[in-house]
Amino acid sequence: MRAVLVLNGPNLSRLGTREPDVYGAETLEDLAALCRKAGGELGLDVDFRQTDDEAELVSWLHEAADGAIPVVLNPAAFTHYSYAVRDAIAQRRAPLVEVHISNPAAREEFRHTSVVAAVATGTIAGFGLRSYELALRAIAETAS
Repeated sequence: MRAVLVLNGPNLSRLGTREPDVYGAETLEDLAALCRKAGGELGLDVDFRQTDDEAELVSWLHEAADGAIPVVLNPAAFTHYSYAVRDAIAQRRAPLVEVHISNPAAREEFRHTSVVAAVATGTIAGFGLRSYELALRAIAETAS
């Protein structure tokens, strides 16, 4: 099975309680289970992680770059301003799919800009937790 990192940024540990009208009622644990199941069906060994710490996320992205490990990344709030996350992504040597549960372009104006999109392989947004399944499918079809 091909290893893949599914990395999640700040506040995603609050899934299920944070703005359920935007993010749904499922928890982070539900999302992890969904990703592991979908990954397994696609021949991917999913390593699912979440952090509120920008430095830890950057470290995980370095790990992925050094190991040429594909990544599904929900940078959360870091999407809009973290040049450190952007620069870590730019070092990647395997596909990286930026993913969002909601559609940032349909939300507040400050969410319309992604500083990481230009260095990602692609972006999937607005399909709820299914965005992760679609991203894993893209990884499975593009990673060799």
